[in-house]
This record gives sequence, structure tokens and C-alpha cells, in this order.
Amino acid sequence: MPRVAPEIRAKICPGLTQQVRPGFFYGRAVMEKRLGFVGIIIENREKTSAAVNGILSQYGGIIVSRTGMPYEKKRCCVITLIVDATTDEIGALTGKLGSVEGVTVKSALGKKI
Repeated sequence: MPRVAPEIRAKICPGLTQQVRPGFFYGRAVMEKRLGFVGIIIENREKTSAAVNGILSQYGGIIVSRTGMPYEKKRCCVITLIVDATTDEIGALTGKLGSVEGVTVKSALGKKI
């Protein structure tokens, strides 16, 4: 990981002045954003769409693209997101989505993209 300039370090970790080793400040890693996708299956669209859309709006800053398709034959809806985010942000997004009843969510990230 490249060295972080002091002015950037101050924004990321206010109050920390000494870098222990590249990429780490007193044990806290500087998270890098990675490109990935999130697949969402909604079983009862009428019941859960408001909750899902509310969560997606909260995380709109990390969503690059969103496609959604109702699948009437199975009475469900499928949403695919392309995201550019840290692993913590994606974990928070998928955790909130997965806690909604009737929603199944899976995600994957590129290695260093």
C-alpha cells in the first residue's frame, strides 16, 4: 500500500500523527475501495420494497449501477447492484438488506480493482 500523505491521513484518521507501518495507523487499516456486485432476491415485493429502497437510498454513494427485474413466474423480484466500496461498507449494506424478511442477498468483490 502506498504511503499516505499527512493531509489525507488527517482526514481519514483525525488525531493520529504517526504511521506505524505503511497502510496502518495504530492498528487501524486504511480501507481501499473495491469494485464488486450485490445480488438481491425479494420474495414479497409489495411488502418489502419500501424497506429495500430505503436501505439502497442510504447507500446510494457506493452504488455505481442498479438493475431490477420483476419475475412474475416465481412472484419475486431480482435486483443487481454494481458497487465501488470498502469491504466494511458492502458488509453494512448487505447486512441491512439481509435482515429484511423475505430478502436474500449475496455479494462478491474484485481482488484489487
